[in-house]
Amino acid sequence: MPLRDHFHAPWLDHNYWESFHDGWINTLVRHLNGKLLPKRFRALPQVHLGIYGAADVATMKKNGRAATGNEDRRHESAGVATAVWAPPKPHHTLHVSFPEEDIFEVRIHDTQRRLRLVGAIELVSPANKDRPGNRRAFTDKCAAYLKQCVGVVVVDVVTSRRGNLHKELLQFLAPKQAPRSFAALYAAAYRHRPALAGSQLRSGARRRAVFGPWRAAAPARRPLAGGAR
Repeated sequence: MPLRDHFHAPWLDHNYWESFHDGWINTLVRHLNGKLLPKRFRALPQVHLGIYGAADVATMKKNGRAATGNEDRRHESAGVATAVWAPPKPHHTLHVSFPEEDIFEVRIHDTQRRLRLVGAIELVSPANKDRPGNRRAFTDKCAAYLKQCVGVVVVDVVTSRRGNLHKELLQFLAPKQAPRSFAALYAAAYRHRPALAGSQLRSGARRRAVFGPWRAAAPARRPLAGGAR
């Protein structure tokens, strides 16, 4: 089955790439859980677009004023003034830019080890390749997985951005041993094998040309510089 370019016309005019990636993730999960994975392992989808946001403590307002408890309401009804807390002024105001954390991921868990994460399949999005901060966030996540001996597969079929995450990950983990040439589109697999003589990263990649066949690239073993990071 040919792989279409969902990032340029004519397919971009009729199919959103987000829908394609989302459907691809769910298809991978269905096949992995159906026939491919041993029974002790379970694949789960993880999809998220944009920056994560969370609040540890939330302050709510009601009718234009901060919500209060029963004690404050009794004081107000009795005519007793209640001091309103105001936060202190900040010492510094900084302009910051957070990376966009698009996630199209299949996570493989071991049910016999309390759902321990053992593998991850990453589908690259345009935002992952858009700017240096986004690419660094992606490679940092993959490096963190590999440090925990989690197998990682990265699939990049994004034709609208030129950044190469496979290249940046290998240069980050083994800067003096990374190959010089990299395919623009690829599927790459990585596995970290700790050893007494030094950690090793085993990687292999298949080059992908849109509308064309897969061409196998020979796998290579690369010791990690200074051990796993």
